[in-house]
Amino acid sequence: MKRLPQVENDWNALLQTLEGHSGPVKAVAFSPDGKVLASGSDDETVKLWDAGTGAVLQTLEGHSDPVNAVAFSPDGKVLASGSDDETTVKLWDAGTGAVLQTLEGHSGWVNAVAFSPDGKVLASGSNDETVKLWDACTGAVLQTLEGHSGWVNAVAFSPDGKVLASGSYDETVKLWDACTGAVLQTLEVHDVVQAVSDALSRPSPSRGIFIKEQWVCWGLEGRLWLPPGYRPHCIDVYESVVALGYSSGRVLILELAF
Repeated sequence: MKRLPQVENDWNALLQTLEGHSGPVKAVAFSPDGKVLASGSDDETVKLWDAGTGAVLQTLEGHSDPVNAVAFSPDGKVLASGSDDETTVKLWDAGTGAVLQTLEGHSGWVNAVAFSPDGKVLASGSNDETVKLWDACTGAVLQTLEGHSGWVNAVAFSPDGKVLASGSYDETVKLWDACTGAVLQTLEVHDVVQAVSDALSRPSPSRGIFIKEQWVCWGLEGRLWLPPGYRPHCIDVYESVVALGYSSGRVLILELAF
């Protein structure tokens, strides 16, 4: 048996329930300082929320179809959103809500967006089975990465910005040279499982918070069970605060003390 930390009798992890979207919430992302939460929805809008008070700071309108992905630039000044609408990515001024760029070039829905660590490059993954790298300042296409045989649903840069990972319905993860666009590795499903297993077997001082199926986990342990009605469509984590987006259009913010 393991004794859990003592908490007050009336303690509740729920900080905020953010209501305002009129369609399922597809994506959530915290700003780098954790003060603002962005959410993208089937209602064709992006909302910016004060993560402390739950107040709506901005409602960003301009997409004409569901918003599938949102991501802040490393300095928090720019927000990227990817949508089903005419295969676009939009870059917004996170302070004023103004559209800075509309990036067109994909021929399928945009499912994922991610900034490079220096904020100069934006990656987007699409149903057209490609990943595009964009100049985040000018909106020009720098690279179109081809090689997947299924929809691309996830993209992420390495901490040094030299490698881009993409995950696809073709059951592979590809690692790309972010400068040249060359494929460095293609990880099949069994390779991914082994890589995860190897990573988890190594000691680590802090594994952080993540959600796996019906559990909010700390490290390798499930700490908070989520009932069926509270299992999210999308999540983001900032330190001990977790944002959960739901098909009902709600966003919940939890603060966890493990």
